[in-house]
Amino acid sequence: MGTLKASFLMNYNFLYKKLGERIEDLRKKKGLTQEELAEKAGLHRAYFWDIEKGRNISVKTAYKIAKALGVKLCDLFDF
Repeated sequence: MGTLKASFLMNYNFLYKKLGERIEDLRKKKGLTQEELAEKAGLHRAYFWDIEKGRNISVKTAYKIAKALGVKLCDLFDF
């Protein structure tokens, strides 16, 4: 059971990393700095940096980021 749980965690970590990379890519395409996007989304810049590096985030936070980027929430998961 422990191995199965570790396997699921690895998969989630991969998902968060890909989500962070996607957010970074969209941010750069919009010509925004981390600080600018964090401010638009109502997030602290240091927390936003963690998100782009693969930090676990809530759906609410993902929605705030998508809205600040001017994209649909599902667009963040297009990777």
